[in-house]
Amino acid sequence: MKVQLVDPAAYTPPYDHALAQALAGRGLTVELATGPFSYGDVPDPVGYTREERFYRGLPGPAGSKLLRGGRLLRHLPDMLAWRRSTKSFDVVHAQWLAVQGLDVHLLPTKTPLVMTAHDVLPREPRPGQLAAQAKIWGKADAVVVHTRHGRDRLVNEVGLDPERVAVIPHGPLDHLAGIANPMPLPQELVGPGSRGERPVVLSFGLMRPYKGLDVLLDAWGDVTDAELWIVGRPRMDIEELRRQAPESVRFVTRFVDDREIPAIFAAAALCVLPYLEIDQSGVLATALAFSTPLLLSDVGGFPEVAALNAARTVPAGDPQALAAGISSLLRDPAALQALSDAGRSLATGDWSWERIAELHESLYRQVIARR
Repeated sequence: MKVQLVDPAAYTPPYDHALAQALAGRGLTVELATGPFSYGDVPDPVGYTREERFYRGLPGPAGSKLLRGGRLLRHLPDMLAWRRSTKSFDVVHAQWLAVQGLDVHLLPTKTPLVMTAHDVLPREPRPGQLAAQAKIWGKADAVVVHTRHGRDRLVNEVGLDPERVAVIPHGPLDHLAGIANPMPLPQELVGPGSRGERPVVLSFGLMRPYKGLDVLLDAWGDVTDAELWIVGRPRMDIEELRRQAPESVRFVTRFVDDREIPAIFAAAALCVLPYLEIDQSGVLATALAFSTPLLLSDVGGFPEVAALNAARTVPAGDPQALAAGISSLLRDPAALQALSDAGRSLATGDWSWERIAELHESLYRQVIARR
């Protein structure tokens, strides 16, 4: 079976790599059709091919107006060329589409199309994006979601046929734990926590309003004898949060190279995700790869992880409950170890990439047969 995975703007290179590698491990011929990743290196293909079919050779640094403008100019011709390329595959599996209002008219029609709803519906939508995204899901032969919560939203809010929505979990980002040349801990984090004098609580990933950083910093005033590391590139104004943060909070406000991640997670006693809304999270998948204990808010698909004993949850938006949850776990090494063990079992069992690839291959065969 020939499968083309598609991520034009390279939104999720780690996920794309893990899925492509796992599918190739089952004997499928896999191409990842994507674009350049402007922020750093991406994993080398293992068993599959990567083709930069989108936005090749554009000038400008990551996030610049020049680069964004170039992508807009190139988007239509690149999408048309991509659509022609899909004819040589048995199934096309789009992870993301970058310009939904336009892309809904550029999808392949002769090749079975599977799409993954990583965000289910956009949390910070541009005008018209929600309606366009719903139309895109409706054109797919099948839609993959990572949680039962996501499936319910697509069925009840978008009106998709439940028979066309498949729940397949988001696996651990294992390649991060196996990096051959890891870098030392970022200099911004060197201090009592890095020396083992205090436990480290980690908040990791892009900083966005829905991730509850304000709730976390409100909670942190009631946590003693620990350090909080907030690590990731801001997609919001965090200056007021930084001004209000006590000395026990350390920030890394930039893109973090994959090679820096092992040292950061190795130092963390606990990873917290106090999100206000979510379906599933790549940060959670990263923590699972390192067997880092997880404390989550009770939103979206997070309670499904807690039901498997691989995380604890607290009420979303409640600083007092979050502070109590952090403090309780930091005082209980046995509880932290139990969360770590359960996370490891999940990452090597039902949520392993071997199992995920098996479920995807079965879905591909179903959509091909229906055609």
